[in-house]
Amino acid sequence: MLKARVLTALVLGPALLAAVWLLPTGPVAAILGVIAALAAWEWTHLMGLKDTGGRLLALALFVVTLAGGWALLEIESAVPVVLVGAVGWWVLASLWTLAYGFGRGDGPPPLALSAAVGWVVLWPCWLALVYLHGHTPWGPFWLTFLLLLVWAADTGAYFAGRAYGRHRLAPRISPGKTWEGVAGGAVLAVAVGAGLVAVLQPHAPPWLYLVLLLVAVVVVSVVGDLFESMLKRRGGLKDSGGILPGHGGILDRVDSLTAAAPVLAAGLAWWQWAL
Repeated sequence: MLKARVLTALVLGPALLAAVWLLPTGPVAAILGVIAALAAWEWTHLMGLKDTGGRLLALALFVVTLAGGWALLEIESAVPVVLVGAVGWWVLASLWTLAYGFGRGDGPPPLALSAAVGWVVLWPCWLALVYLHGHTPWGPFWLTFLLLLVWAADTGAYFAGRAYGRHRLAPRISPGKTWEGVAGGAVLAVAVGAGLVAVLQPHAPPWLYLVLLLVAVVVVSVVGDLFESMLKRRGGLKDSGGILPGHGGILDRVDSLTAAAPVLAAGLAWWQWAL
């Protein structure tokens, strides 16, 4: 499984980074939209929708809202507000996950709630990624920064957990995750993020603000991972899909990113607004 996981990452990671640096924002938004749509398709399975027609309708409605998001990005004053709202959602999601970890809320949530949750998880993530690429100074850098930050946190947590993991983080949600793994992932992610900024010298916030933002992004990325794991357990699923060898589905690969992207984008948006 580790071999398949590494090979998949080695193929898809550089391809995505090449697109981020070589393509303008429109095509990047389209690529990210396809990934978001695939994740939304998997979400309809997570919701418990069995009817193919119903799943296609839900997917079509989601894609329409992506087009609306593209138009929203042109309203400069609206985007920071939307992003802060997305951050607020992840605060609620963390409380929901915590409650489940303490033994509350078994069984899948109602269908309408599952659909709404899927939208507030996936749509703001897509919006934040496109905003980072096309609406911030050094846009390709900040999108790459986010991707490498999340990948570093995931990789560091995986290897630190295997080597030193003793204390389980959330045994009812994800028995394999440990506090030691989270700490290892956080250290690697902050080191990678700070190193990228120090070496490449982008247009960036002051160091104190940046480090606090880095820590917030890493912490909420763990919440995103646990939140999707919680929903899979409530729905009786092991993986969201099987499209990515060694990784499961699209949702299994982007769960941390869905939470991390709005937080980084909101932090940068409000820093720019305060200039």
